[in-house]
Amino acid sequence: MRRQRILSFTAVTAIALLVGHGIAAAQAQGTAPPDASAGMTRPVNLSAAEELSQSEGFLTRMDASRTGVRRQLETARAQRDVVKTLCLNAKLNQLDVAIRSARERRQSLEAAATRRDADLANHEFTILSVLRQRADQLTAEAQQCIGSEAGFVGDSAVTSQVEPGIPPDPGKFEPPPPGEVGVPEPPSCMSCFK
Repeated sequence: MRRQRILSFTAVTAIALLVGHGIAAAQAQGTAPPDASAGMTRPVNLSAAEELSQSEGFLTRMDASRTGVRRQLETARAQRDVVKTLCLNAKLNQLDVAIRSARERRQSLEAAATRRDADLANHEFTILSVLRQRADQLTAEAQQCIGSEAGFVGDSAVTSQVEPGIPPDPGKFEPPPPGEVGVPEPPSCMSCFK
């Protein structure tokens, strides 16, 4: 449990550093910094009960996303599409991690609500919101998993056409035909050559 908290804290810290680095880089280039809200729009003053209710909706939505990706994975496996199977399997594993982490955060949110610790409850709810967004992103990425292209079995033919008006390649050397001036005929046998 302690290790998972450390890993979660490390992940949140890494995300914050990446966002901060992006803002600093944008400011260094003279452009306006991006909106740091990352699409998180929620009422500022939610009660602990409202946060618990919304967090339950987050988990339900995340579970539904996992079910959809799992169905896609089963279909790809049935079609023996290795490329799509690998892609969907990776997305499903990442979704499972996000859901597992969200369930732990939900428990922490419940504990904070029970203790009436509003700051900790808001913190846990914010992390739950980020995890829900990550699950939505993974679901969208799973929809974009591309399988192997259909192959055609049977005869195939390749045809090429050279346009007559194209000049020859200047870098290509073609020797003159044998017997022309300046090009000796090769000997007919090596033993004849002295």
